[in-house]
Amino acid sequence: MKKHIYETIGETVYQEVLENGLHVFVFPKPDFGQCYAFFATRYGGMDTRFQLGGKWLDTPMGIAHYLEHKMFDTPDGNALQTLSATGASPNAFTSTAITGYHFSCTDRFWENLRILLEFVSVPYFTKESVEKEQGIIGQEIRMIEDNPDWQVFHMLLEALYKNHPVRNSVAGSVESIAEITAETLYSCHEAFYTPSNMTLCVAGNVDPEKVCALAREILPKEKKPVIPRDCGEQEPEEVCCRENSRTMAVSAPLMQLGIKGTPAPDGDAQLRQKILGELACEALMGSSSPLYSKLYTQGLINGGFYCGYMDYPGCAFLVAGGESKDPQAVQEAILAEAARIGREGLEEGLFQRLKKSAYGSYVRGLNSFENLCVEQARSFFAQQDPWTFPEVFAQLERADAERLIKEWVQPERTALIVIRPGEEEQ
Repeated sequence: MKKHIYETIGETVYQEVLENGLHVFVFPKPDFGQCYAFFATRYGGMDTRFQLGGKWLDTPMGIAHYLEHKMFDTPDGNALQTLSATGASPNAFTSTAITGYHFSCTDRFWENLRILLEFVSVPYFTKESVEKEQGIIGQEIRMIEDNPDWQVFHMLLEALYKNHPVRNSVAGSVESIAEITAETLYSCHEAFYTPSNMTLCVAGNVDPEKVCALAREILPKEKKPVIPRDCGEQEPEEVCCRENSRTMAVSAPLMQLGIKGTPAPDGDAQLRQKILGELACEALMGSSSPLYSKLYTQGLINGGFYCGYMDYPGCAFLVAGGESKDPQAVQEAILAEAARIGREGLEEGLFQRLKKSAYGSYVRGLNSFENLCVEQARSFFAQQDPWTFPEVFAQLERADAERLIKEWVQPERTALIVIRPGEEEQ
């Protein structure tokens, strides 16, 4: 195995590529009693259209999430219950770009890892169980659709993007999941749950070579090509819809303002833009910015107002949101502040403070086994080395953040979504 030592942050990572294409990453933690394993596939809510066996398949929205639920079914019962019976804490999630299965434990790690690798690599679906799950996930979908925070974010993605499948709801709709069959699930598993499209990340007091040996024993031996991602037709620079709203049972208007950016290519450039985007967003409208203080003093936002940088394969954007009595005034203030920064620049002291604060957050994240493994998996799929972030921070300058704000924060690149108090719209 290759051994990578990151002296600046005090981390060591062992890496191996198995004969079947699986990438294994192990973070040795000899002084800890807990172990964590994360088995992930490069498959998420955006991946509804793909090529398998030379043919294009269009699958229902929400199928990656549906498949995640069904993967716990085994001929002998349910893998979630099996893992819990050993004392492990198992779970799984599906995001826009990846699906991951994980557990943490303090005992019987190798037994738990075997269970994880076996149930994720060997699907077991029946017509009856698939139909039963439609009712369960249908209830889940209705619950999240009643959540104003979910609604405002989903509406924002639909407003920002015209073609990109990030517009897809990860959970799908009640109508879309009704189209899912056992045969479709098997096809998606065959396409995306192949070792060359997956990664296994482990942190704890474990032998890295033994992790690889167990993966070699259990997982399929054949190496298959990775399926290219379909991000839809090329996106225009401007947003799909500048403004949208609906009424729900909220006590005050809930807003999200999205700013459509230019995605960076996979690799080092994407990691650099991620860190730069976070800094630029904080400098423009974060809790330490002059604009935040001004809006808070004017009563236009409260302490729950937030901002951030987000990216998925093929797209990147800034987002700011929270409760506001006048969302349009907040939007106008953000655009005006961006124009001022474009003319006058950022205050150097503010930028350096934000840079140190962000760097500290990255370092604190190293204390979490879950964060280590999940971030390693996400970054691997994006062809990044996440543990080179100290070098990226060292290279970023105030002018870089000023340039991003000036180029991105333009009226035609912004979309405002507001959930207003009132009777629920159907």
